Parts: sequence; structure tokens; C-alpha cells
Amino acid sequence: MNSDMTSFRYETTKYGVTIEGLLRNDWQAGKKTVHQMRMDKAVTDSAGVPLDWRTPLAEGTELLFHFKDAQSSYKPDENKSVTILFEDEHLIAAKKPAGMATHPDENDKGHTFINAVMAHVVNNGGAYAEHVHRLDKGTEGIILVAKHPIAKALFDRMIEERSITRIYHAEVDGRLKRIRGTLQYPIGRDRHHPTRRRVTPGGQDAVTRFKIIERFDDSTLVEASLETGRTHQIRVHFSHIGHPVKGDILYGGSETEDGTYRLTAKKVQFIHPFTLKQTNIEIH
Repeated sequence: MNSDMTSFRYETTKYGVTIEGLLRNDWQAGKKTVHQMRMDKAVTDSAGVPLDWRTPLAEGTELLFHFKDAQSSYKPDENKSVTILFEDEHLIAAKKPAGMATHPDENDKGHTFINAVMAHVVNNGGAYAEHVHRLDKGTEGIILVAKHPIAKALFDRMIEERSITRIYHAEVDGRLKRIRGTLQYPIGRDRHHPTRRRVTPGGQDAVTRFKIIERFDDSTLVEASLETGRTHQIRVHFSHIGHPVKGDILYGGSETEDGTYRLTAKKVQFIHPFTLKQTNIEIH
């Protein structure tokens, strides 16, 4: 893969699949993407020879998919505090440290998580990196990054359909009484604060499931999984029941010595849409 071309290799997993079927049915690539790839003769065999899109292929056939104009605009910015946990042709899973933004805003053109991942991609000859989801600046943990446009579309859809399990560890103030439970409270914007969210009847549905891992003298370590992905969801839900995340001053949490709050995106689990294998990525 050269610096102006995004591409990936794929080995067919069943007999009789066609390129047309892969793109339209298996991966549900958009019509515009499929049309452009057909016009560009963007699918070849391992020797670079364009293939007929309707010819059934043998299991194990190696295909090369090329995206002529697929480049990300993020400026590469190396940062050793961002750790790569998993990588293949389609996806990177990396750990974001607490205190780092997921992506730049209008005032910050670099020094974010995705800039660091972009540096890794560019250093390995690539040109495309787009985050599939995000974490709050103060939350550390795993973020998934797509390495080509079809992966981005597929993983976006998996997030929307809730087929990616995201598991967090949170240390919350006080001693939770329930061993496990479900927090189901709608979340909306707080009219009195520019960034804060709150539980409100007119908000979006939000569901957090949790179980206790360990109780301490004045706090509780919980494992929480999201059925929905609302902004600040775990932070808002636990604050609402009187057990804010430790260190999360915005939502009433007690102060910590280092000024960070105790919330980590610990694990992601999903069926990989290209390999069809159960994939578990975890911070140990």
C-alpha cells in the first residue's frame, strides 16, 4: 500500500461468493461506493489483475480491494501514550489515555488520539484512519479505528445495531448495595451547563447494566456495559443514583489526587465482519 492508496487484502471464506455479493450483500457497501469501485476496477487478484464481479470464486481466493481517493485529513502526531492493542487489515484497536481528546475540534488541530493513530498508520504506509466511536476526554480505554471506508461503514453499523459489546470499569463513590442491576434513565442536555448531561423525562433512552467487582471502604468498583451510547452515559447514570464516578467533579464525584476520574473502557467484543471470528480485545 503506498501513501496515496488505501487498500486491503481479503481471503474468501466460502465457495461461490462473488465480488458483487461480498460488497452488496455481505458487507452492504453503499451504492456510491460500489459504483465507484466498479468504475475504478478496484478489485483485483493477488497479482493485481482486475476480476469479473459476477464470477463465483473458490474458497480461500485472495482479493485486493483498492480505494483510490480514500485518505484521512488528520495530521500525524506520534504519541507513545497511545498503545496499539490489536491490528489487522481492517481495524485498529488502541488505548487512549485519560486526559486526551479522541479527535481534534476547531481549536485543536492535533495532539489527539486519532492523530497518534494516524501517525502509526502513515509510518506503516497507510493513508486512512477513522475512529468508529469515541471516549470522553477524561475516560481512558479502547477505541476502534477503521483502516478503510468499507470497514468504517460496517463498524459504524455494528455500533448502531449494538452488536459490539463495550465493557467499562468504573470506581464510584460510596458502597453500592445491589450486586448487579440495570440503570434505565433517559439522558438529555442540561440547560444550565454547556457540556453537562442530566437525567430528564424528555431525553434519549439510555440503558446501562452493571455488576459489582469489589467493594472498598468508601467506593465500589463496578463493571458496566452499555446497551445505548449516550454522551456521558455511565457518568450521568451513576451520579443520578447517588454514586458518581470517583474524581468526576462535573457530576459530583469526590476529588482524586491526580485530578482524573476512574472510568476505563476495558473491553470490546464482537464478531469480526470480515473474518467472522469472535474477537475479544481487553486491557489487562
